[in-house]
Amino acid sequence: MVRIRLRRVGLKRQPSYRLVVADKESPRDGKYLEIVGFYNPRTEPFTFDVKEDRIFDWMSKGAQPTESVAQLFKSVGLDTRFARVKSGEAIEAVLAESKAYYDNRIVDLRTRRD
Repeated sequence: MVRIRLRRVGLKRQPSYRLVVADKESPRDGKYLEIVGFYNPRTEPFTFDVKEDRIFDWMSKGAQPTESVAQLFKSVGLDTRFARVKSGEAIEAVLAESKAYYDNRIVDLRTRRD
């Protein structure tokens, strides 16, 4: 089974993550099939940069997001956009809407002190 999950990168006590498509059996930081995004929880609000067209493609082929990735998808509305694509809406319109969402999102790239 193929999963969309987080792969940890970054320094000690300064985590950032890549969203990768990997086999369920491979280790967290092990072999992966494709990098589909980036997530940094240390900015305010969190930085979340993804290739939605690739995520839609992998999910249509049967890839399942992990619980933590599913929560991230829900927080940015990616799960509802995928449901609309799955129901037959044009993918170009949905991708244009997601681009507008990410462009209007204000992110302070300075990391906060925890």
